[in-house]
Amino acid sequence: MHYKGYEVAPAAQALPSGLFAANLVIHDEASLQERAYVFDALDYFFESDLAIAYAARWARMWIDNRRLPRA
Repeated sequence: MHYKGYEVAPAAQALPSGLFAANLVIHDEASLQERAYVFDALDYFFESDLAIAYAARWARMWIDNRRLPRA
């Protein structure tokens, strides 16, 4: 999915415990350099769709906070 100039790729990784880790890769499309931010195991969930939704929501918050003007 695209969000404010970033390509966001949320994912759920199945773990041996039966839980799913919420993972995330964010590519900065506006950067002149190929830049990716990788976040593994943001949190753990019993269902894969909850892990993906959480990672997507976390990405939007990270991007919104990153784009705030710095003092």
